[in-house]
Amino acid sequence: MARPALRIDVSAKDQRELRQMVSGGVQQVRVVLRALALLQLAKGVAAPRIAGVIPLTAQAIRNLSRRYQAGGLDRALYEKQRPGAAEVLDEGQKQRLIAMVCSSPPQGRARWTVRLVAEEAVKRKLVPRVRRETIRMLLLSHDLKPWREKNMGSSRSR
Repeated sequence: MARPALRIDVSAKDQRELRQMVSGGVQQVRVVLRALALLQLAKGVAAPRIAGVIPLTAQAIRNLSRRYQAGGLDRALYEKQRPGAAEVLDEGQKQRLIAMVCSSPPQGRARWTVRLVAEEAVKRKLVPRVRRETIRMLLLSHDLKPWREKNMGSSRSR
């Protein structure tokens, strides 16, 4: 037995906005596809038929309809902001690592390397554990390249 067609009422204002969005301008492809699907739903076309024309699944189109009914046009077209990964190092740890890199390297070493920074940070108990990539990204964000210069922390006259 087939599902009954979704009946949603898209306001005239929203339909104008959707048509304008589809007709021109720079938009993300997923937003345009969702706008096209909403316009078709407003005409009373069933989700499986829309899925045959627009590269979205019938389930995605039904979810789109539910999001529109629950939260309006913006909720239907755009995704929620995602939190992203948690910070590995807090601000204090970052500052201590940068200060360590700006100081002289350990005895017997001419310069800091990313691997050496990671090992020394754990050895000096600045951080419980840290990976080389975290150190590399931290140094990159501060425009530091200690592996290129000897004693980069000390001042030199040129």
